[in-house]
Amino acid sequence: RVDLHFCHPPIPANPTFNMSTERKPRVDLITRDYTIHLAKLVHKATFKKKSPRAIKKLKEFAEKAMGTKDVRIDTKLNKHIWSRGIRNPPKRIRVRLSRRRNEDDDGEGSLYTLAQLVEVDSFKGLQTETVDV
Repeated sequence: RVDLHFCHPPIPANPTFNMSTERKPRVDLITRDYTIHLAKLVHKATFKKKSPRAIKKLKEFAEKAMGTKDVRIDTKLNKHIWSRGIRNPPKRIRVRLSRRRNEDDDGEGSLYTLAQLVEVDSFKGLQTETVDV
C-alpha cells in the first residue's frame, strides 16, 4: 500500500497570511451608491417577515460593504421599504452608504455606516459609484 500524501513535499506556510476572519475597520471616510436587489434577498420568506427581513439584509449588506458593525438606516429609506406594507418590499432599491465618524466616541472603532435612499427613475445600467460629498 502506498500513502499518497507523503509523495509531495509539504507546502510552506505563508508567514504574512492571517487566518482570522475578523476584518479591521477601514478608517477612510467614503460614500458610495449601490443598487440592492431586495427581491433576491427576501425570496422564500414568509409574507409577514418580508419587510423586516429586507431591513436585516440591507444592514448585513452595508456591514459587509463598508466594514463597520454599526449601521444606521435613514427614516426615508425605512419608510420607502415599508411603503407597500409588510408583504411587498420594493424589488430593487438604490442606496447611498456613507462611512462616517462617530462624534460620541474617540476610539478606533468609532465609525458607523449611514444608509440613505437615492431616488431613481430606472435601475437600468446603474453601477456602484463613489460619490464625492
